Amino acid sequence: MAKKAILAKKNVTGRQLARVSAIDHQETIWSEVFPGNRHTAKCLPDALKGVQSSLALDEKQRQRTVWRMDGGGGSDANFQLLLKQGYQLHAKGFSSSRAAALAKDVLRWDAYGDIWLGEVEPTFELGRPFRLFVQRRRKKEQFLHSYLVSTLKLPSKMHFWAHYNARGGAETEQFREDKSGLAMAVRRKRSLEGQKGYILLTDLAHNLLTDFKHHALIGSRFEGYGTKRIVRDLLCMPGSLVFDDKKLVRVDLLSQKQNAHDLLLCLQRYYSERFS
Repeated sequence: MAKKAILAKKNVTGRQLARVSAIDHQETIWSEVFPGNRHTAKCLPDALKGVQSSLALDEKQRQRTVWRMDGGGGSDANFQLLLKQGYQLHAKGFSSSRAAALAKDVLRWDAYGDIWLGEVEPTFELGRPFRLFVQRRRKKEQFLHSYLVSTLKLPSKMHFWAHYNARGGAETEQFREDKSGLAMAVRRKRSLEGQKGYILLTDLAHNLLTDFKHHALIGSRFEGYGTKRIVRDLLCMPGSLVFDDKKLVRVDLLSQKQNAHDLLLCLQRYYSERFS
């Protein structure tokens, strides 16, 4: 996925952030900042290298890994690259003209909310078998079409659409949480390399906070806290760490603070699960 940050100045190229996330685990696998004039589709080869470097997935693991992408990265070359590496694919295609042509081959449209979905036989090759769906939606008295490529085995067209559509809300929420809680939107470095370094630190903070939430806050009254509240109301609480022979033996928090007692219990559980 890529998000563009456009500068409000004439003749100035902005920057865009490309990110690969393990949505079910709320973790960031890879991020990179690119010049704003670089097409999103050209970011995927770098993303694939970054993911492979980070996760070092073997052949069987790649067969269980699904790349779920929006249309910006949905070129045939990208699809072929992912499938050649053995990954599963569930992604929207890039070409609107192809989508319009495919729509003419749909024999049956099924309605799902405000969209219609049909399945057609593939008219192009990607190197591996796949299923091809066409989406139709109405906008200003005309129909717009897009297409979905999938190697997954799901029971119905509704499941294919729901599985693709679920990615948007999760990704949007993760971006929003990082922007508000980690000041990700405030990339005040002028140089591209400076912004890349800032995003790297943001990714590290995001994943550390995700680990902290899963192992310390789940089951507590802080379970529903987002990134901003965790940072502001919990991690900024005054306290001290007591060490004995370089080993942490006690955490003290300012007892007058509202959340001090419950947070101390969470910290004790986190230390026990992750560091004992």
